[in-house]
Amino acid sequence: MTTNRWDTPERQLLRTTTRRFTEREIVPHLPTWEESGELPRALHRATAKAGLLGVGFPESVGGSGGEPIDTLVIAEEMILAGASSGLIAGLFTHGIGLPHIVTAGDPDQIDRFVRPVLAGDKIAALAVTEPEGGSDVAAIRTRAERDGDHYVVTGAKLFITSGVRADFVTTAVRTGGPGAGGVSLLVIERGTPGFTVSTPLKKMGWWCSDTAELRFDGARVPAANLIGAENSGFGQLMTQFAAERLSLAVQAYATAARCLALTLDWVKIRETFGRPLSSRQVVRHKLAEMARQTDVARTYTRAVIDDWIDDPTRSDLVSRVAMAKNTAVAACDEVVDGAVQLHGGMGYLRETEVERHYRDSRILGIGGGTTEIMTELVSRLLLAAR
Repeated sequence: MTTNRWDTPERQLLRTTTRRFTEREIVPHLPTWEESGELPRALHRATAKAGLLGVGFPESVGGSGGEPIDTLVIAEEMILAGASSGLIAGLFTHGIGLPHIVTAGDPDQIDRFVRPVLAGDKIAALAVTEPEGGSDVAAIRTRAERDGDHYVVTGAKLFITSGVRADFVTTAVRTGGPGAGGVSLLVIERGTPGFTVSTPLKKMGWWCSDTAELRFDGARVPAANLIGAENSGFGQLMTQFAAERLSLAVQAYATAARCLALTLDWVKIRETFGRPLSSRQVVRHKLAEMARQTDVARTYTRAVIDDWIDDPTRSDLVSRVAMAKNTAVAACDEVVDGAVQLHGGMGYLRETEVERHYRDSRILGIGGGTTEIMTELVSRLLLAAR
């Protein structure tokens, strides 16, 4: 019988630490951060001091150690304790901005970029999406031309999470010919002449997670900031997609679980016509369906994550990751909608937590590859396997 790696004694302790930190350092301040449109840098330092910011990164690069699943446990528990997927996006953007640098293993880059971020002193972001390109990584247009010991970068990036606050951005650029083979990754630092950041983009949800458009107008970037080999960027990005999509799936089912818990509490105290909502059969059956969808999403997503950890090269993993994301997102969509509906007028007020989850959850079916792209990916792989 396989040991449940999600609930080992060590991870139970991690959950307890995460929950206490969330209840003390995040939940009381989240409404203020939502209104201000960004997270304070002090939160990054506090999260690092608590030993949570560097989880999943080896101690040799300044991290706290642990496995990839530990970062997912933290995200799940934070949401269950009253945080949000927007908070996760803004606080843990380094989870998509640093892995390529760590894997490349350049000691100078690790000292300049990785260690300060994991200590909470700097903020990292990842810039891939472009105004014209959407999810088509192989078609990026941002160009980096080699000029001596620098690259000259021209182009634009859009929808960049933490882009407003980031001290540096791991950026996908075109250094070679067309297609996937001409893409590289380059660290571009704030303050580089020719690199400008837009004012924060106003979004439907994820308010506390700042989002920006980045522009490069002949920005001169040291060649020492190239991550790995030139023209190897597409492969580097692909190796991290599974982790990003599984993280979004976890955030989706955790959001559903949190909304279900909040709704179960609400229907017991809310009365209509002299009886609590929980006494109505239509309400009870709705709750049962919300619970079923949440549990199916959690069970399937965790099973895929277990397989990803055991064998990240297995042939069916890409399609199963895509199905896990779509399954969790679909469950989340239904459950957050049901939560708002059962809260009635209160569910439509900004002071009610389910209202925030309703707004925040909408991006989960877009980020990391849209639901439609995930479905197309699964269909292609199914047909190719016959």
